[in-house]
Amino acid sequence: MVIENHIVDVEVPGPGLYEITGDLNERLKALQIESGLMTLFIQHTSASLLIQENADPSAKRDLEVWLNRLVPENDAIYSHVAEGADDMPAHIKAMLTAVNLSIPISKRTLVLGTWQGVFLWEHRRATKKRQIVLNVVGR
Repeated sequence: MVIENHIVDVEVPGPGLYEITGDLNERLKALQIESGLMTLFIQHTSASLLIQENADPSAKRDLEVWLNRLVPENDAIYSHVAEGADDMPAHIKAMLTAVNLSIPISKRTLVLGTWQGVFLWEHRRATKKRQIVLNVVGR
């Protein structure tokens, strides 16, 4: 049994869904983990992780538009506004989505469906470097 822990830095230019599936699979190949489980945890309160469609870009666009409509900026109910109009909405968006994922590994690759990819979802406007904790257990 092998247990590996790594920090993955992902720099993003602003809000949106950024696919990280390829990078994760490359790391698995380097670790030579044949089968097991990968867990991911993003160490931030204004970004999230998700598994979503990676074939049609309109799916990403629709998700972003829908979540922005659900959680608008400049809502009068927000009191946490010291860091800008996008700060409190980013916290709410992260709360509504996920900050951790668990994905099976088989044949040195993530076991995802045909149209599935792993995404970092940045909810803030400014360029950010996000850290994702990667834990892999396998053989």
